[in-house]
Amino acid sequence: MTLRVSMLDASRASGAMLGDAYQSVVDFYYSQHNDDGGFRGRNPKSDIYYSAFGIGGLLTLDAPLPDGLADYLRHFGDGSELDFVHLACLARCWANLADDPPTADRRGMTERLLTYRAADGGFAQEQGAEHGSAYGCFLGLGALEDLGCDAVDPVAVVRNLDRLRTPDGGYANEVGQSVGVTTLTSGVLALQRHFGTPIDHPAGEWLLGRLHPLGGFQASPQVPIPDLLSTATAMQALNFVECECNEEEIRNRCLHFLDTVWDEERGAFCGHAFDKKVDCEYTWYGLLALGHLVDPEDDPAKADGDA
Repeated sequence: MTLRVSMLDASRASGAMLGDAYQSVVDFYYSQHNDDGGFRGRNPKSDIYYSAFGIGGLLTLDAPLPDGLADYLRHFGDGSELDFVHLACLARCWANLADDPPTADRRGMTERLLTYRAADGGFAQEQGAEHGSAYGCFLGLGALEDLGCDAVDPVAVVRNLDRLRTPDGGYANEVGQSVGVTTLTSGVLALQRHFGTPIDHPAGEWLLGRLHPLGGFQASPQVPIPDLLSTATAMQALNFVECECNEEEIRNRCLHFLDTVWDEERGAFCGHAFDKKVDCEYTWYGLLALGHLVDPEDDPAKADGDA
């Protein structure tokens, strides 16, 4: 199972939480699909980054994918004009479709991704970097999985992420930073679990410390309000660590938080309470968070310990 599939599987449980809102979320995703085959971002233009979340959202909801997606992806070829993040998104989009990219494009995407390897063996968002970053390694390793490439030893890359641990117990994106970041700490824990390296359980305690009293998780100790991206990724990572926590309390707090970022009229989620613009990305993270909030008694897979 790839990183991409593990997150999709977790998000699929959200259907049990949506109830009558299920169709409105499906309709929202269809409303974001453009005639050129892609999904729009924060403006009406199609964007490969947001298309990855548009496709993922419909797969999460077991809804049919709209026509034109493969044609839209073929437009990018081997991703030679894309930066690292959007190149990884192109690989994810292709992996989510039953259709495969042309062999030459798959080979070209793989070769381009490998040019973002840093001198220390990790992945960075810029070519020629000395050190890999947490975000770069998460995207790079996930994209190579999606392309079926085994040219990189992921275990060695993940072990090297230990140097990104911060004095406060979390993980940052670059060496030498003093304050951890929730999304990055969650990503490192997810990589540790996925590739079978020792899991940093104390970092799970650090994540628990980011739970806001009113619900949701904060991006870092320095950010006063919770946000949806931090909440969804923290909940995903906390499944992988052993730490003492009141699961019912976390569930109730996070359900309260999700109410504050849910747009019932649009059938979608926004990023935080002060951001009222919904999009494909945040809606998918809303589904991921909901998937982790399903009561085990209502979800046989969780009750059996399979999720």
